[in-house]
Amino acid sequence: MGSGGSVVLDPTPDIGLEAESRKLPSSQYKGVVPQPNGRWGAQIYEKHQRVWLGTFAEEADAARAYDVAAQRFRGREAVTNFTPLLENDDDGAAELAFLAAHSKAEIVDMLRKHTYCDELRQSKREGKAGVGKRNPPSSLGLARDLLFSKAVTPSDVGKLNRLVIPKQHAETHFPLKCGSGTTGMLLNFEDASGKIWRFRYSYWNSSQSYVMTKGWSRFVKEKSLKAGDVVSFRRSRGPEKRLYIDWNPRGVAADLATPQVVRLFGVNIFRTPAGCGGGNGGGGEGKRGREMELFPPEQFVKKQCVGGAL
Repeated sequence: MGSGGSVVLDPTPDIGLEAESRKLPSSQYKGVVPQPNGRWGAQIYEKHQRVWLGTFAEEADAARAYDVAAQRFRGREAVTNFTPLLENDDDGAAELAFLAAHSKAEIVDMLRKHTYCDELRQSKREGKAGVGKRNPPSSLGLARDLLFSKAVTPSDVGKLNRLVIPKQHAETHFPLKCGSGTTGMLLNFEDASGKIWRFRYSYWNSSQSYVMTKGWSRFVKEKSLKAGDVVSFRRSRGPEKRLYIDWNPRGVAADLATPQVVRLFGVNIFRTPAGCGGGNGGGGEGKRGREMELFPPEQFVKKQCVGGAL
């Protein structure tokens, strides 16, 4: 599901199953319907169209899913099964802010995938109400180490809404827990301005690749990323191990490529650190080529002659 504001309706369940469910006793909760397999479905109506919120093992869980959707869709006018969220309660205020920070489509997507509680819990734990909130200024000055950088490809910034993470970096810096390859996990990254970006990170068996998906298209759009631009990932050195993301336009050197200055024959030679791109994968020939471009041959000869005269 996309991250836009519109809600994508789930395909209507099989007509036969729905017909059979009509024979089942109705639920005691609003927005909850029994399923033939013993589970419970949650649904809400938006502009006279049904929005399916998923199926749940427990009736009360389906009712809570409806309440979440109702409070995001209806706001203060929502009629809920349980006590509604209150702004004068810390937890309630945090959840209301979390709901407001996400589109209806995103909330529905979380409910269907049963990730809403995890995302809310993670948001509360970090003291944020959702994507777009800023960290305290003190966090911006934390020492951090570069994990890796990547020049984004046309498909990375296209309509696929995914960033492919090179395997060696994915397995080294973002290892997935056993059994989480398909569903993946959520990763939060802070950009240079302190804004938090949340991406879903998982492994795609079909293409045998590690990818960051949900949330990535928003980052591409806001930063106006184009093919060839470089994104960099860092991690803080403190115990919290916060993750950071930054980007540089194509042709503009990132921090990792800050030239090293070597003085030879009274002339400054700028040498790009190894592993910072180049047609030869950062190898010797690539480095020599870059050094020669920054070191005019005629200047080199002149200084050699002066050195010889001395």
